[in-house]
Amino acid sequence: MEITLTNPSAPVLDESAAVKALGALAQAQRLRAFRALVVAGLEGLTPGTMAEQLGVAPSALSFHLKELVYSGLVSSEARGRNLIYRADFAHMTALLSYMTKHCCQGEACAVTTDAGCATC
Repeated sequence: MEITLTNPSAPVLDESAAVKALGALAQAQRLRAFRALVVAGLEGLTPGTMAEQLGVAPSALSFHLKELVYSGLVSSEARGRNLIYRADFAHMTALLSYMTKHCCQGEACAVTTDAGCATC
């Protein structure tokens, strides 16, 4: 399996935005919440469903979701009486692009599941 990490159509993050996003993910519960949203895909999740899946108090989850939204990695949308949270895949891709921009001496880098850079 080969994954290309560069995406020319993804938005470009500056250092400040990258630090904000990485800071949001640098806490275990927020990282778990973000991963749950990535798995949920475009449908997203309600806070209640996420709290149940993650085994976390809804009030604690609310705090973590607020931080993820502030970082740009997550968006929220009101749907009736519920909020739906979704991973912002464009922002996630931009963060990955920022982190790998100079991988393999600035060339596009293909990563395999077996090893690091396949083109280096």
